[in-house]
Amino acid sequence: MSFLTKSNFLDARPRVGYYYSGKTNASQVSEEVKKIKVKDLKAVPAVVSDKFSVYETIVSLFVFDVGSLFIVSEGGLLEGVVSRKDLLKIALGQGDLHKIPITVVMTRMPNVVSVTPEDSLWHAAQQLVIHEIDSLPVVRPVNLEGREGMEVIGRITKTTITKAFYELGQGLPIIQGGGTL
Repeated sequence: MSFLTKSNFLDARPRVGYYYSGKTNASQVSEEVKKIKVKDLKAVPAVVSDKFSVYETIVSLFVFDVGSLFIVSEGGLLEGVVSRKDLLKIALGQGDLHKIPITVVMTRMPNVVSVTPEDSLWHAAQQLVIHEIDSLPVVRPVNLEGREGMEVIGRITKTTITKAFYELGQGLPIIQGGGTL
């Protein structure tokens, strides 16, 4: 009985006894995932300047060993995102990669899908699936010298979410921080 109570299949009340809680494994996992916040698992963001060329961005992609990079302005505001696929498409063309600015290739704001630190991990996973992307910038609104925008403070990836689901399934504590670059 104690195992079933600890597993949340049964609840117990004084003078009532044990009774079925109505919770299944799936609903328990769902509840746990919705409790986990993006801020608890976000990793260090991989960012490059909007002044970079496509060539410099490709080099940065390999240096950071990531699948996408967030493009930021001089003040640190999110300007766009570029993925491996975006860079591969432009690299297969005939242009000089040293001369093509990354701003020509990137997906620009406001078309960048992002999450906030207070969003749930479930919401982040939902955004990745709906938009068929590999990572999300974790952002917070800022006002920089009268210019409103989003500051990149982290990233959430498919790997981050997969690792969290694995740890939940194993009954392990979720490791905070999601890793670093």
